[in-house]
Amino acid sequence: MKKARVGYALGYGKFANVAEMSSIMRQAEERGFEMAFFSETIELMRDSVTSLAGISLATKNIIMGTTQIVRLRSPVVMTQSLATLDELSGGRITVAPGACTKSHARVHALPQDIGATPSEVLREYIESMRLLLSGDKVSYHGKFLNFDNVGLGFKPVRSHIPFYVPATATVGLKLAGAIGDGVILNAVCSPEYTVNALRIIKESAAAAGRDFSKFFVAQIINCSIEDDHKKALDAVRWEVATKLDPLQISFIAAPKMRVGEPYIRKEDIPLFEKAYAESGMEGLIKAVPDSYVEGMTASGTPDEVKKRVQQYRDAGVQVPLLRPAAAHQTQRLLDLFAQ
Repeated sequence: MKKARVGYALGYGKFANVAEMSSIMRQAEERGFEMAFFSETIELMRDSVTSLAGISLATKNIIMGTTQIVRLRSPVVMTQSLATLDELSGGRITVAPGACTKSHARVHALPQDIGATPSEVLREYIESMRLLLSGDKVSYHGKFLNFDNVGLGFKPVRSHIPFYVPATATVGLKLAGAIGDGVILNAVCSPEYTVNALRIIKESAAAAGRDFSKFFVAQIINCSIEDDHKKALDAVRWEVATKLDPLQISFIAAPKMRVGEPYIRKEDIPLFEKAYAESGMEGLIKAVPDSYVEGMTASGTPDEVKKRVQQYRDAGVQVPLLRPAAAHQTQRLLDLFAQ
């Protein structure tokens, strides 16, 4: 029987430091998990370079991936870090370079108006970093990025590190299909969203003359596992609420709706805005219906979680990247999906 592919995702929550994440990923490797994925977030949790270095030293074979938002580092520094991590890990690094939105720019004290769209800048980062990984002196001239005769001072272990584009909105999905080695679909999305997203990616890949059969598809899936269904929903409701924060609606929820996320209803948005205005995040969490949590996460009893993750696989996800809702669920989730 063919082994079901699975990965583990951390980095978003406060509950695990780098040493703890490294230990967890070692346990994931021992249980047959294929990928250790780290999310570098707008909430300014741990940074990806330090975290991946720790994980790489704690593991031997598991493939590592990470979101890294472009513009936070120059393409030269990003390439230097990736090549160094790839060397440290023995050629196990992949990267998911993400677009730097105005929200990211504001949090990281970067200029918001730069004369190029986030998607344009992301494309230029990917193109220029692929050149830099050759180890040769290269030049690149784009709308946002420009450099001449720049090269790493050492020869990278691999001249091609996979670039898996993290995408939520239509523009990002199209870019993934056009130039990515694969895609990392966003968290708090339903399998129905996944079907629609992959349709967009396939159309873009076909238009670019690319072979989709070689395309890697992973998705971060929020998991909450408890013996009681309602308790499981309550444990992850906070994370669903973070995607419905009025400050994030246009950045996250609206793009998902345009792709075809059926569980976010337009008529509910004013209710969420009212709850947040009156009671902040605590009020918003209480306002999130069970249907949202059930639809856009894999939550419930162990059997319910396994069945829901399978629905993501059936939708086209090759490697579900499971992310626990709370620290106490970590071991149980690892054991439930051990190969």
